[in-house]
Amino acid sequence: MTFIDTHTHLYDEAFSEDAAQAIARGQAVGVTKFLQPDVDSREREQMFALVDQYPGVLYPMIGLYPGSVEKNWQEELQTMEKWLTRSDLVAVGEIGLDYHYGAEFAQEQKEAFRVQLEMAARMDLPVNIHLREATEDFIKILEECKHLGLRGNLHAYSGSYETFCRVQRLGDWYVGIGGVVTFKKATLAEVVKKIPLDRIVLETDSPYLTPTPYRGQRNESAYIPIIAAKVAELKQVSVEEVAEVTTHTAEKLFSLK
Repeated sequence: MTFIDTHTHLYDEAFSEDAAQAIARGQAVGVTKFLQPDVDSREREQMFALVDQYPGVLYPMIGLYPGSVEKNWQEELQTMEKWLTRSDLVAVGEIGLDYHYGAEFAQEQKEAFRVQLEMAARMDLPVNIHLREATEDFIKILEECKHLGLRGNLHAYSGSYETFCRVQRLGDWYVGIGGVVTFKKATLAEVVKKIPLDRIVLETDSPYLTPTPYRGQRNESAYIPIIAAKVAELKQVSVEEVAEVTTHTAEKLFSLK
């Protein structure tokens, strides 16, 4: 079985001492590709430096994370320009909307999000979406940008099946399922039962959102098979089928070779 971790922050300080070992542990359980989202200019060079150490294994995304959007968001997007010529970019992300800690910069988030959706369309790249407590604004923007022919995935999906269906009408959308699906009281499990398997990609969001039974510890890509096993249980199919379908979907969505 082979897997793709479609969202991992291996350049995070949590992996400062053992990123190589974490990658090796992931590869040992069948994770062949690791997709790294960008969040802002403060971590960008470090992210690309790690990608360059593992060509064909680590793949970069680039974007301005909603939690990093402030008054200077336009300057932040300008700093992205020098990286946009890289041929190994697989997505614009992680981008989106997040009002969890307040809506002080809600307007700036929406403006930055629109600009980055247009950027992705120009570059013919999918988008990797971070969405938290801002569903209606998110859908409104998708409606306004429907003409762009967007495609991408909603990473760490936490929405309802109804939201999934609404989003499907506004582009070619998939959901990233990670460790949360294994949590005992997670409502996500019931949602995953309804979402077609070929609309799911697997992710860890490591070092965050560690699956049971390792919850509370640092997450890493080696736990992808645990997530796959839970999805298989919910969908009543084999782990092999989950691995095959989600890997094929990720390769297609992100144009992975």
